[in-house]
Amino acid sequence: MNPVLAFAEIIVSIGLMASILLQARGAGLSSAFGGDSAVYRSRRGIEMRLFQFTIVLAVLFVIFSLIVYRLVG
Repeated sequence: MNPVLAFAEIIVSIGLMASILLQARGAGLSSAFGGDSAVYRSRRGIEMRLFQFTIVLAVLFVIFSLIVYRLVG
């Protein structure tokens, strides 16, 4: 397996885990800075960007995984 590809997949997976953990309901960025999460509201600002960034990281992770599967298998 290509070491650059393996390193990229590890970095993407760590970023994906961090972005998912930041989005935990009740422990998101709004409540980290004193916001109340008792009422559901739509994502705005940095929370929306974090959500979009998580989607991009998930797609990259799937692509890297398929490439590694194709190269090894």
